[in-house]
Amino acid sequence: MYTPEEILEQTAATAVIKVNKPLLTKLILGFIGGAMISLGYLAYLRVEGGFVGAAVFPVGLIVILLAGGELITGNMMAVAVGYFKQRVTLKELLNNWVVITLANLVGAIFVAYVFGVLAGTLTTGDALKEALHVTQAKLNANFLTAFCSGMGCNWFVGLAVWLSYGAKDFSGKILAIWFPVMTFVVIGFQHSVANSFLIPFAIFVGHATWWDFLNNFVPVYLGNVVGGAILIALFYSLAYRKH
Repeated sequence: MYTPEEILEQTAATAVIKVNKPLLTKLILGFIGGAMISLGYLAYLRVEGGFVGAAVFPVGLIVILLAGGELITGNMMAVAVGYFKQRVTLKELLNNWVVITLANLVGAIFVAYVFGVLAGTLTTGDALKEALHVTQAKLNANFLTAFCSGMGCNWFVGLAVWLSYGAKDFSGKILAIWFPVMTFVVIGFQHSVANSFLIPFAIFVGHATWWDFLNNFVPVYLGNVVGGAILIALFYSLAYRKH
């Protein structure tokens, strides 16, 4: 395991790589990232949530970080570290966040429609009831509640990414990712990309609207930014800067 100071340097170097990837690469890997998180959420719903669901959900982020993928919540932390370490410009950071966000949304909505609706995995029985129950709970949250929930979520997701950069072997990376992600799911914090799978699914089966989705996405996304870019990237950059 690398030290926190070493993880900070590795994260800053990773940020430079992320912002310099070709646009097509960002779009493809962003699509994969949105799809993998959504498939993890689909598995969560199929086992009807709870602790078992929380235990299977991290598969999505494991695939993204170990097999290849770009996820905006992870980039909110990683690219922000590059910015605070003056390796990445503000323009590069914002460009990366916009491109990966859009690609993640396409991947998430693709999974919602193709695998959630067309494949019939969530359209009947207990899986449908669980999906609609969880969706309604998210939509009932007011702006501040959704914002704080998003902030808590990305504190854990960002930590999972941070710790995975610090692990030196495959199994260590899996464990580093698994437990923080499982924790945020058990608590019930909100992830903007996961919600971009869940709420559009509810829209496709006639139980929500795109306006409902937007009202949820904005506060959760902003909370995710604070959780990743401030609570991890900024705080660790300040704590472990070279004096």
